[in-house]
Amino acid sequence: MAQKNLLKYILIGLLENEKKTGYDLKKLFETEIGEFWSAKHSQIYLELKRLEEQGYIASETGLFGNKIEKTYYTVTEKGRKVLNEWEETPTGELPINKDEFILKLYFIHNKNDKRIQEMLSEQYRLHASKLFHLQERMKLLFKDEISRTKNYGHFLILDLAIRREQEYIGWIKQYLY
Repeated sequence: MAQKNLLKYILIGLLENEKKTGYDLKKLFETEIGEFWSAKHSQIYLELKRLEEQGYIASETGLFGNKIEKTYYTVTEKGRKVLNEWEETPTGELPINKDEFILKLYFIHNKNDKRIQEMLSEQYRLHASKLFHLQERMKLLFKDEISRTKNYGHFLILDLAIRREQEYIGWIKQYLY
């Protein structure tokens, strides 16, 4: 099944409330969106070009701040309309999970294979580190009810990510000697 190109909706959504540069968008993928979606620097800039050609966003290049030439992108009415239509469309299917760790486990047949414990230990460290990071983000971004209400969707995603990591760690502990 072909994957949908959702990057255009992500970029339009990130630009919806405030103009941003391509660099600003890249940083958002590293800090905020990266918890559940990834895009390479080259993909972001290529998609920005397409979106502008299609009339979903507009750009303004000039000297800003410290007289550094920058290009800022903003959403057009056409862009807002396509974003709203996408948001109102049911998702309709579960995402496919591509997890190399799970794939490797699938091919190990013997319960006593020493690689299992090594793999579980590594995954425990990785997921514990990610859980700590997510909990710190939650404390930083959602200190009070006002901040949760203002960005409720983001709060829900972060809460889900924390619960997912807690459950994953619990599963690993069950099989870790």
